[in-house]
Amino acid sequence: MIDLRSDTVTLPTPEMREAIARAELGDDVYGEDPTVNRLEAMAASMMGKEAALLVPSGTMGNLAAMLTHCARGTKALVGSQSHTNLYEAGGASALGGIVLTAVANTEDGELDMGELRRELGTPADDHFAQPSLVVIENTHNRCGGAPIKLSHMAEVSDAAHQRNRKIPLHLDGARIFNAALALETTPKEIASGADTVSFCLSKGLGCPVGSLLCGSREFIARAHRTRKVLGGGMRQAGIIAAAGIVALTTMVDRLAEDHQNARALAQGFALVAGLNVRPVANRTNMVVFDVDGDADASRRFAAAMKERGVLISPREATSFRAVTHHGISRADIDRTVAAAAQAAGEVFGD
Repeated sequence: MIDLRSDTVTLPTPEMREAIARAELGDDVYGEDPTVNRLEAMAASMMGKEAALLVPSGTMGNLAAMLTHCARGTKALVGSQSHTNLYEAGGASALGGIVLTAVANTEDGELDMGELRRELGTPADDHFAQPSLVVIENTHNRCGGAPIKLSHMAEVSDAAHQRNRKIPLHLDGARIFNAALALETTPKEIASGADTVSFCLSKGLGCPVGSLLCGSREFIARAHRTRKVLGGGMRQAGIIAAAGIVALTTMVDRLAEDHQNARALAQGFALVAGLNVRPVANRTNMVVFDVDGDADASRRFAAAMKERGVLISPREATSFRAVTHHGISRADIDRTVAAAAQAAGEVFGD
């Protein structure tokens, strides 16, 4: 089965499994797991921050950031199409009393700067929830995996920070290494204007579990308590961290293969009658495409793809996402394009 639903379906490499088996362990809640400590130091250095905190998931990383940054009754400004706004179960509101306030995303994933500035300019009046955080996503999942340009990152950072009361900026960098590759820069440069950044080890990098939240030492000390409140304190977590160390040292450069495969997939799909690939100026590892017909035709197309050994992820009623990742070869891409042509002919043909 060629599984293109997400880059989270990757399996740990043999080197990761070996590292897990041999990891030096301690109690991380006490700060005594040497493998966790090493991973956190690596992550902080790569992001240009003072400290880092290992958490089980990207959702917890973003949630811990928001709960640590924001007081109850204040508002976090998030992209309307962002993962934080759509796919994290409203946790910041449910658990932290934070008002998630959507700012429109453009088609390429950027925040609408006019809307952002209006929200940041909320009057200091008792009637209004006050802004306490801006969240930006890079790469942007819902916008075709688009990498957000450094110039826009800087513009958002300046807008958040140029106030009488500085508003912190959190970067949801779940796939920041994909962004850095596409933009021909470094994660440190992308995160330079953000006060905090989170990134995933289990998206594209092949780890079975884990994300890192990075920021100042003072912030991470407070986030450590937030993680405890959320139930994210783990004991001999070095078995997770060991795979993360392997990922950061062996799996980052190979993301270029995923980007090449995604470009080939997009080009192949574009030649299939009945499929309409959404354009992305700088493609990473995602291909979003629409299909002709209604929701029923869309379901039949997905079923026909599955019958041919290919899994894709539904988005809206007539659109899908295909994500390349470790374990997907160029031969798999060619097989997928062939399967799509057959499935489309079956479902959309005259």
